[in-house]
Amino acid sequence: MQIPIKKSVERIPGGMMIIPLLLGAVIHTLFPSAGDYFGSFTGALFSGALTILAVFYVCMGASIDVRATPYIVKKGGALFAAKVAASIIVGVVLGHFLGELPVSGGMFAGLSTLAVVAAINDTNGGLYMALMGQFGKPKDVAAYSIMTIESGPFLTMVTLGVAGLSAFPWQTMVGALLPLLIGAILGNLDHDLRRWLGGATPILIPFFAFALGAGIDLTSVWTAGLLGLGLGVAVVLFSGTLLFAADRLTGGNGVAGLAAASTAGNAAAVPAIVASANPAYKAAAAHATVLVAASVVVTAILVPIVTAWWAHRVQGDDDDAAAREAAETTA
Repeated sequence: MQIPIKKSVERIPGGMMIIPLLLGAVIHTLFPSAGDYFGSFTGALFSGALTILAVFYVCMGASIDVRATPYIVKKGGALFAAKVAASIIVGVVLGHFLGELPVSGGMFAGLSTLAVVAAINDTNGGLYMALMGQFGKPKDVAAYSIMTIESGPFLTMVTLGVAGLSAFPWQTMVGALLPLLIGAILGNLDHDLRRWLGGATPILIPFFAFALGAGIDLTSVWTAGLLGLGLGVAVVLFSGTLLFAADRLTGGNGVAGLAAASTAGNAAAVPAIVASANPAYKAAAAHATVLVAASVVVTAILVPIVTAWWAHRVQGDDDDAAAREAAETTA
């Protein structure tokens, strides 16, 4: 008898990240000492998020190809720059009002600069490539090879520093980037290693997601659902506008920009890493993890809808222009 567990989980947007994370959070909420009680490998799985993530970023880095064509560099670079600009703008504005701490009460309780910046900084690569495979060109799909630089906590740390919030020691900044760089070096030196390490990337996601969830107490973040919905909508609207403009400025029709206006599943891991590097963000980390995870789901639903709508509109305009040109030629 076969039970389609994997297919069922994958039907949920970001399911391989969200379901294990929620499972870990439920276990921690109901049985907070479960990891310590069992100890050994089970205890390590409950507390090993950073170790698993270090391996994940090596594998992710291996998929980066430095021999990108000029078009891929231009398109991917423009979208990457737009993402960074969006997160810096938000970081500066929210950092001025909130600093490093989350909102302590009211309907925005738990919202923090860390949560918003982490949600904006990292694009859902699988979603982007799937959408561009359907509505774009193969070279637009390949542009994500440049955007993979977003992966990990490095850019979030840089953004928070630029925003004038608590800075990070240079060793910590370099350490956040090293696994990705090591993976990129290995993947470009040996294409067999690229395929081997790159193939492990999706496998590691549910494991670090569970470990992250095992550090979340759901009773303290019950408002995250509504805030997460609002955060996801804000990410699509704000970052989508800048990405759309960047795509148009580089000769695109805006479809690639909209397709990149999402939150990656692994972005939910960033708040915990940032907090481990700088205790000033510890109070915001648990709430931020749940908020970013909610943004993953919301953007995974909204981005395909918005992208498909605009792609069909652009296609309709192109068809009308071609029809007018044909009519003029016939006349």
